[in-house]
Amino acid sequence: MKISNDSLIPFDRSLVYPTYRDKILELVPYMPNITWVKVRSQRREGHITYSINDWQGGGDIPGAARAILSEDLLAWSEHNTWNEEEFTQDWYIKTHAFSEAVQCAGTTRFLKDNGSTKVETRGELSIDPSQIKGFPSFMVGGIAHVVEEFLASKIPPNLVQMSEGVSSYLSKNS
Repeated sequence: MKISNDSLIPFDRSLVYPTYRDKILELVPYMPNITWVKVRSQRREGHITYSINDWQGGGDIPGAARAILSEDLLAWSEHNTWNEEEFTQDWYIKTHAFSEAVQCAGTTRFLKDNGSTKVETRGELSIDPSQIKGFPSFMVGGIAHVVEEFLASKIPPNLVQMSEGVSSYLSKNS
């Protein structure tokens, strides 16, 4: 399943890019679907920054899916490679539930746009039913579908909230 989101933030890229990369903890209050974020690691090597952030999402798991999904599906670790020369972020996500089955990765580009910044996120989410353990084989296809639909419904709103949060944060702090 493709992940695609474009947001326009009315601030220069020189402010937007480091805010996304370095101010994640300050952005949590602007993202109602996120309960908390923990920066597990961050290191710089020249113009490249590597970071790992643990996220806990909020929200309800639909009633029909509760028998299959746990709150762990709302938790994930995001592994990032930030390239300051290219204004990009390559990322992949490891969910804390079904982590062997869920593959989610992509790239976010920060593009100049007439004094604003276009944040362009492209990625892919896939579920490998053969890696879903603990359920009878006749159920895993259905479970994979439920997990994919659930995650696909959560990712785009989180991307939008992140952009809106950056915009609000910069409005108050720049």
